[in-house]
Amino acid sequence: MEKKTAVINGEGIRPEVPAQSNKVLNALAEEFGHQFTYTHGLMGAVSIDATGSALPDETLAICKESDAILFGAIGHPKFDNDPSAKVRPEQGLLQLRKELGLFANIRPINTYRSLHHLSPLKSKQLEGVDFIIFRELTGGIYFGKRTLTEDKTYATDECAYHELEIVRVSKMAFQYAQKRRKKLTLIDKANVLETSRLWRRIVQAMAMQFPEVAVDYMFVDNAAMQIIVNPAQFDVVLTENMFGDIISDEASVLSGSLGLLPSASVGKTVAMFEPIHGSYPQAAGKDIANPLGSVLSTAMMLDHFGLIAEANAVREAVNWTLTHAFVTKDIDPINNYGTEAVGDLLADYIRKKHETNQGTNASLNASTII
Repeated sequence: MEKKTAVINGEGIRPEVPAQSNKVLNALAEEFGHQFTYTHGLMGAVSIDATGSALPDETLAICKESDAILFGAIGHPKFDNDPSAKVRPEQGLLQLRKELGLFANIRPINTYRSLHHLSPLKSKQLEGVDFIIFRELTGGIYFGKRTLTEDKTYATDECAYHELEIVRVSKMAFQYAQKRRKKLTLIDKANVLETSRLWRRIVQAMAMQFPEVAVDYMFVDNAAMQIIVNPAQFDVVLTENMFGDIISDEASVLSGSLGLLPSASVGKTVAMFEPIHGSYPQAAGKDIANPLGSVLSTAMMLDHFGLIAEANAVREAVNWTLTHAFVTKDIDPINNYGTEAVGDLLADYIRKKHETNQGTNASLNASTII
């Protein structure tokens, strides 16, 4: 199989994290007989500095001509601390989602037994945690009308949804629920917000088309608590844009490291795959960033291509590195490997060059591997 992939590194820990995903893809190409080609584009702060635009036309064209997009992260402190900036890195990402019609963000939330000690929750609360969040991505308050009075004393942000925007992501979530444990939870604020009441009416009607899927409804404030108190109760979670942004970041801490979690943003044609962590500028160039979220996002891309065996090979390699403590500094501050070394180990495992036991301690940038 031949696939064209657009690579947008972004900034901060670019390009070191996406580079490890490319290593894994190259190993898979050798092992399974595929061909993956990569075309790089600019977006975010680095693009603003180079072109004045957060999303240049050239990058958008590259994405439209590709089978999928691998994305790193955007964001820079110089923009975070300047509320008057007219062009911001995040505008590039929002524009890309809109231009490509990436209407659904999918974030799987899993935990690893070997990392339970890193989670803020007790181990017993993490047993059986395996759910997936479907966040509507191109509507709601992030894309609504904004106003600010001339004297800058009054501002508004409009939250608006059309039925069609809700239907398409809801149908996708129900279809996923059918393939999983057949439970879907809609998170909203229907006791206060008219948009939430529209979401609830549409999901209630759609539930009749999926009678085997059990549906429950949860206000977002209660959901924020339940994700901490009893996260194992969830299977498929469906919600609007801003609520999904917040609760998916909250749920990400369950695993013990932000660097572990992948995501996919899906539209009618192209899809984009990215780790959920930010640009982490403090780690740029230090070879300490965790590449596993990016690598697991690559596994989601392979699922999207229908390459299930290849995706499973990537997840098996990630499980192997975690089980045998071949991890970066965020997971083990004392005994750790560098970003490049973890990428090499993953690629070598896929090429079947490593034995799967902890007795084979390689000296790949390890600080103190015993």
